[in-house]
Amino acid sequence: MSKRNIAILGSTGSIGTQALEVVEAFPDHFSITVLTMGRNADLLIEQALKFRPKVVVVCEELAYQKAKDALAGQGIEVLLGAEAMEEVVQRDDVDVVLTAIVGSAGLKPTVAAIKKGKDIALANKETLVVAGALINDLVKAHGVKLLPVDSEHSAIFQCLVGEEQNPIEKIYLTASGGPFRGMSREELAFVTKAQALKHPNWSMGAKITIDSASMMNKGLEVIEAKWLFDLNPEQIDVIVHPQSIVHSLVQFQDGSMKAQLGLPDMKLPIQYALTYPARFENDFKRFNFMDYPNLTFEKPDLTAFRNLQLAYDALRKGGNSPCVLNAANEVVVEAFLQEEISFLEMSDVIEETLCHVNWQEELELGDYLHFDAESRRVARSLIPRISKK
Repeated sequence: MSKRNIAILGSTGSIGTQALEVVEAFPDHFSITVLTMGRNADLLIEQALKFRPKVVVVCEELAYQKAKDALAGQGIEVLLGAEAMEEVVQRDDVDVVLTAIVGSAGLKPTVAAIKKGKDIALANKETLVVAGALINDLVKAHGVKLLPVDSEHSAIFQCLVGEEQNPIEKIYLTASGGPFRGMSREELAFVTKAQALKHPNWSMGAKITIDSASMMNKGLEVIEAKWLFDLNPEQIDVIVHPQSIVHSLVQFQDGSMKAQLGLPDMKLPIQYALTYPARFENDFKRFNFMDYPNLTFEKPDLTAFRNLQLAYDALRKGGNSPCVLNAANEVVVEAFLQEEISFLEMSDVIEETLCHVNWQEELELGDYLHFDAESRRVARSLIPRISKK
């Protein structure tokens, strides 16, 4: 495999830091050209001095000034803002863009990168949730690879290698169930932010951890899977698998099933996305069946965890509904983290936002951005009325 120049969007987050570990392990195959981040200037400075990218982009002004001062004289360009992020992913010395920023902020730089023919290692599921039809059209038009990094979608992708001529009957996305697995709606009414941030299996950022606790993360993954694998909602099922060993499964039209298994470690799907179609030898800890003699599976509770049902409903309705769902969810998760709203009230706000924002079927990039902003405004306006605090 020829050496690939990598741009990492969101290098200081959970996925970004693990991606840099993967890159560091294979210096003959990867180099870092671009790093971007939001607020964590200290970590970005450390990363930049170690990996020597040609350019870093900082989205927050105070962090930008700190990074610029620290990197002065190092031969590393320091830029500010979202527009700069869109510009750097288009540079000729970028081969692969790993999108690891959280939320719909990943949409515009991903579009810009695809239009310049860059392969995308996609860890930002919201890009496909918000604008899956647009992204798929662009991927086809520009002949780029869209390689999933989410563990569940990477698992499906790996199961489909060599099966291109065999139709999928169904896929199963596995979910750990999060910290509140088995709880009733009555119990969920009293859970706290601290409890929601304690995921039993995975180490993730705060937003994704809350999404996992509410099962919205799985709902977003259902929508992402529709676009990645050209499926309808009836072909996508979710099963709760508390051990997080079976990362997802594919069922083919003859009834045969394939699954990808492994320990819950995001470095494996990150590495596979960057090295595809090769599999590089590594020193990751290996799975041992004797350590997990019982692998169990359960049906998700759509009454207690309404976000998963809301995501399925938005997918079936189509048009701008997934975009509205995602924007409202980003707003309520932030409100929950600020303790402005309860755990169950997050679903109430999302559902009402979907009812308040006008539905539109055909959309272009400007339409997606409009409905993202409009949905955020509506969701914020609903929080004071819905919150019982």
